[in-house]
Amino acid sequence: MAPRLFFFVSLLIIINACNLTSASAAKFPNISSILIFGDSTVDTGNNNYIPTLFKGDHLPYGQNFPGHVPTGRFSNGKLIPDFLASYLGIKETVPPFLDPNLSDSELRTGVSFASAGSGYDDLTTVTTAAIPVARQIDLFRNYKARLISVVGEKEAMKTLRKSLVVISAGTNDFGFNYYLLPVRGLQFDVKGYQDFLQTQIEDLVKTLYNEGVRRIAIAGLPPMGCLPLLITVRLKPLFDRTCLVDENRDARAYNQKLVRLIPRLEKSLPGSKIAYADVYTTMMDMMQHPRKYGFTTTSRGCCGSGILEASYLCTPFTRACENPSEFMFWDSIHPSEAAYKALAQDLEKKLTETLQ
Repeated sequence: MAPRLFFFVSLLIIINACNLTSASAAKFPNISSILIFGDSTVDTGNNNYIPTLFKGDHLPYGQNFPGHVPTGRFSNGKLIPDFLASYLGIKETVPPFLDPNLSDSELRTGVSFASAGSGYDDLTTVTTAAIPVARQIDLFRNYKARLISVVGEKEAMKTLRKSLVVISAGTNDFGFNYYLLPVRGLQFDVKGYQDFLQTQIEDLVKTLYNEGVRRIAIAGLPPMGCLPLLITVRLKPLFDRTCLVDENRDARAYNQKLVRLIPRLEKSLPGSKIAYADVYTTMMDMMQHPRKYGFTTTSRGCCGSGILEASYLCTPFTRACENPSEFMFWDSIHPSEAAYKALAQDLEKKLTETLQ
């Protein structure tokens, strides 16, 4: 390509990218920052700074992230918050709140309080040493106080009202704390535990509302029975990697309760707008129609064997696949960057419908 032609093509690409960002910002003039709560699906690196085994701060995690560096994200690249922030015209990536180098400008455009291994149930983190969602609220209050010190109380409250909160948790509550460990299973049947977690969500949303937040997106559970690790620990034969029926049924029932909860919450919180992020339907579509998303493998992850390795078991000494974009899962629990991008695109559509 001639140098002059290359210059004009590059210029057009940059202009189009800027126009897309401006268009997104124009769609959501009332959203100027993004705040994240939850587990490893949205933890952009907070676990790097706490004493837990659940860390993604080593290769091959992050091998496809800009700069090819492990950031603490449990994927080969970006997560939903990163794609979502870009879509909203805020910034390219969402930093973890516990990063000691967090700048004031980053503070004003959004952070993640999420922690891998976390859940709505405080008991979940007894085994993972993660930051429970309830404790993430304390981090949020620290964020709010720091924001006030930087921009003043009036501007800080304006920022909170123009923030989008994303909440993604619940999988660890079931995976670790209900299915694998007997503690909550002795206290609740599965319907009772679903109701218990819904109560935790309701309290969380009301607390955030009272702190000044008005725009919230809450993710439902994924098809838990399709997670490679859960299939493995259920001791299914290696030749049978089909999804677990009971766990997926539990996830659907939980999600139905969440769908019913959200309008009740909106009605009780004047001025709030709450969106439901349906990750279950999209992930099941990936399982059933993988070629639609460019996937060739959906029953195991890219890291190692793909049926067991995750976190400290997925290491620089663990061989990863050569084509992670063709895998639905990056490790035995977490989606690949390609899958996260597809999930983010569906959430973007939902936000367009709900938050304008």
